[in-house]
Amino acid sequence: MRKVLISVIGGGAAGPAEIAAAREVGRLIARCRAVLVCGGLGGVMEAACCGAHEEGGETLGFLPGEAVSDANPCLDIALPTGLGEARNFLVARVSDGVVAVGGALGTLSELAFALKKRIPVAAIGSWDLEKERLPRNIVFLRAADAAEAVRFVFENIRRQPFHKA
Repeated sequence: MRKVLISVIGGGAAGPAEIAAAREVGRLIARCRAVLVCGGLGGVMEAACCGAHEEGGETLGFLPGEAVSDANPCLDIALPTGLGEARNFLVARVSDGVVAVGGALGTLSELAFALKKRIPVAAIGSWDLEKERLPRNIVFLRAADAAEAVRFVFENIRRQPFHKA
């Protein structure tokens, strides 16, 4: 049986509240025995990876550049893509679910890629998408905290007919 992949997206520059939320998201993903996927750099990505490591979890990152040395220190598998921001497509689309923490335009692009594929998305202090403007079959939640976000994503992954884990 394949492992569940949960992408954590957010800014490389993040404030203390975003760092704390991302670290907790990483811990919770690891406790659920899922693999944390991210963009592999600092900020939200690093905090989430470090949180996953604290719980013995696995992490995978799609780096924008070609140097493995750019990876954050808590990343287990660093995949240097050389794609720049186009790697956002990979981060979003390989996952079974996405948790967004804060972020800027790069995060918005990842949200759009995930939602277009109907991947469940929960956002903590991230983009405020108006549910009434989204198609009916989009699974999106503005979560209050890490626990609500991770719970929502996992509950909705299990409802997807394609899910095998």
